[in-house]
Amino acid sequence: MIRAALKSLLGRKLRLLMSTFAIVLGVAFVAGTLIFSDTLNRSFTALFDSTVGDVVVRPEGGTTADGAPSSVTLPASLLEQLRSVPGAARVDGNVSATGVFVVSADGKVVSGFGPPAIGSNWSDAPAGHGLRGISIISGHAPHGPDEVVLDERTADRAGYQLGDQVEIIPSTVAAPGRGSASPQAPPARLQPTLVGIAGFPEGGSLNGATYAAFDTRTAQDLFVGGEDVYNDAWVTAEDGVSQAQLRDAVAAELPDGVEAVTGDHAADESASDLLKAVSFLTTFLLIFAGIALVVGAFLIVNTFSILVAQRSRELALLRALGASKRQVTWSVLLEAFVLGVLGATVGLGLGVLLALGIRALFANFGLDLSGQSLIFAPRTFLAAYAVGVLVTMAAAWLPARRTGRIAPVQALRDDVALPESSLHRRFLAGTALVLVGLVVLALGLFSDLPHGGWLTGAGVLAILLGVAGTSPVISRPFLAGVGALYARLFGTVGLLAGQNALRNPRRTTATASALMIGLALACTMAIVGNSAKASVDKTIADNFVGDYIVSNVVAAGFTPAIGDQMATVDGVERVVRERFQRVKRDGDTMAVAAIDPQDVDRFRLAAVAGDLGGLADGAVLVQQSWADDHGVEVGDDLTFDMPAGTRTYRVAGIVEDNPLLVAPVAMTLDDLTAAGFPPSDNLLILFTDHSPGIQDRLDAVVADLPVVTVKDQGEFAHEQRAPIDQLVLMIFALLGLALVIAVLGIVNTLALSVIERTREVGLLRAIGVSRRQLRWMITLESVVIAVLGAVLGVVLGIGFGIALMYALRDQGLEVIDVPFGQLGVFLVLSVVIGVLAAVFPARRAARLDVLQAIATE
Repeated sequence: MIRAALKSLLGRKLRLLMSTFAIVLGVAFVAGTLIFSDTLNRSFTALFDSTVGDVVVRPEGGTTADGAPSSVTLPASLLEQLRSVPGAARVDGNVSATGVFVVSADGKVVSGFGPPAIGSNWSDAPAGHGLRGISIISGHAPHGPDEVVLDERTADRAGYQLGDQVEIIPSTVAAPGRGSASPQAPPARLQPTLVGIAGFPEGGSLNGATYAAFDTRTAQDLFVGGEDVYNDAWVTAEDGVSQAQLRDAVAAELPDGVEAVTGDHAADESASDLLKAVSFLTTFLLIFAGIALVVGAFLIVNTFSILVAQRSRELALLRALGASKRQVTWSVLLEAFVLGVLGATVGLGLGVLLALGIRALFANFGLDLSGQSLIFAPRTFLAAYAVGVLVTMAAAWLPARRTGRIAPVQALRDDVALPESSLHRRFLAGTALVLVGLVVLALGLFSDLPHGGWLTGAGVLAILLGVAGTSPVISRPFLAGVGALYARLFGTVGLLAGQNALRNPRRTTATASALMIGLALACTMAIVGNSAKASVDKTIADNFVGDYIVSNVVAAGFTPAIGDQMATVDGVERVVRERFQRVKRDGDTMAVAAIDPQDVDRFRLAAVAGDLGGLADGAVLVQQSWADDHGVEVGDDLTFDMPAGTRTYRVAGIVEDNPLLVAPVAMTLDDLTAAGFPPSDNLLILFTDHSPGIQDRLDAVVADLPVVTVKDQGEFAHEQRAPIDQLVLMIFALLGLALVIAVLGIVNTLALSVIERTREVGLLRAIGVSRRQLRWMITLESVVIAVLGAVLGVVLGIGFGIALMYALRDQGLEVIDVPFGQLGVFLVLSVVIGVLAAVFPARRAARLDVLQAIATE
């Protein structure tokens, strides 16, 4: 039986090739995602290992919840004291900041769109365990305020070479140091000379971050208000001294509020926090890999159903020769196993190319992993073969099980001997699955149960599979109607095409279901994207105050000096500042906003409880939905973990939700600064007298700052819609894989159907059907399948999209906008897909030799 199964498989090479397409693409997505994920993890782990010393001394809570440096610092005198600690070979202080943007030679910002834009003092201190960290690979270290070092990737992207004048914008700065003689705000624009290129001699990269290094005195002037202080310090161990030993010795010399951790601990802490933040990328990609596998499974089920039907005479003869039901079933599963191994092997190779493509895709969004070679972990190989083999064998099990029911006597018959399972039982099972899916979907969308996202996904999958199960029954009226329409429009050829689609509704609907899944999800995302953009427009229209908004195009802060200059522009009546930062409360990260108490009335806030005038140092305002969710009332105390330590604030008032307060809790500007956050503005709201030329005068203030823009209401709304468009476009690109598999499914089904109907095709040609008419018949049949899948997909997509947007109505997405024009385009594209999918099968049918086709058994 094994030999017979293998010979049968090798005797149908075209079917073998077409049957592996779906599993190859599905496995490729899984393998590519895992390779990219492991590469991402290794890259960040290696980066953080080379950017910490043996022992790191830092203020407790000396970074923000996002990991950025705060305004809490270490005095230089402490570093002098630590140099005498036994076991310390050297002590080096670090001054750093984020939001230090490098502008390219052609005036474009090359940093900040995701990975941070880092500025620091240059240090040649070794990393932990003696590793070489970032080092000068050409040129020399910076000396004086007019020199800078850039990392090699940034210099290359910006088009700078040694000796060039570099344009740098330090958008976020730390607070001027207390006690300094005359603290001054740093300049809004720097133009130092590039004197050094830095890199990792032993391999590695900054993963898309940009790095600009100055000498220590210049960095202190720029980032810590000119004081002789540091954000943290590295203590390098002498030979034979472990990190733990040195940490204990250093900790004994530290004052309260300062801590010492080993470099290994600091690296693991930074890497785990960042990897947790980007873990959604892996989950995001794996979801689409799962979609590809589900769609591929439909193709495989269809393929094996057709193959088994075509071989029913052969399998029945095997039964007549003494083969048992189990042997016949296992012969089909053996073929599936071989296909699974072959598909997984090819898919694994294609996954490597896909991982390179994913890496290139994310490099365009700033996450550049080009300095890290691809990582091939054992789990990638195990997952590829497990997925490839198990999915293929599971998809082939039902057709294989049905082969065991073929009685030996059926080998004497000329027609297909494969019995069809009851459509009635299938309809009932599909209906039950749809009902279960609706319940699970409702729980995921509308309940407070944990893992709501997974429940939502499981509900959607159950509904899709349930509709696929019931589709042979529910699609009959559609197929019958299309058949009648075809007969009226195209005569006998149309009648034959309609009857072919109705002849085996299981096969027709199984093929259409693959397209249905892809289009259902595409329609859902189209509705979500359009509704999100419409909600943004409505929110801005309802809540926009002032005349202009000033913000950073990369969602970072910018120096308060810009607001000061805006206030002096002729025609500006008031500049309202808003800042926001991320803090921790009870271990969870959340956002807080800060405004001037005098500007509360400018935000048009409506009090639900308490007094809006109660916003003052030590008191906060809370938005109503957050207060309800957390049981917060007026007079309660809220405690946050801030860079400068734990801070407690009294709730002075609860206000109606207002999107201009971008965080659930609003405090004063002074409170946010006192908590250790750099005083950088995130948003300026400008009230003007509408005098002619006012925007030109405002634009002139930021003319030399390409990261900061002045926008009116329409421009601000367009800027807020742009990220939604990018996300939807990326999702459509990934869903394209599922649609490719679905198209291949239609091609595969039609091609195998032509093989199955070889004798019928020959008879049609013999009675006068021309090659052109035969091609047209196959094309019409393909269009029926594609349009059926598109109609089911669009209907389900509309339902999923509306349900999802309704569930998100409390998240500020109040508008449900169904893009009927775009959904109509999907339907038209389904016709195009049907026509294109039929090209190869139609040509094959038309080229069959008439006499040989008639003689085929």
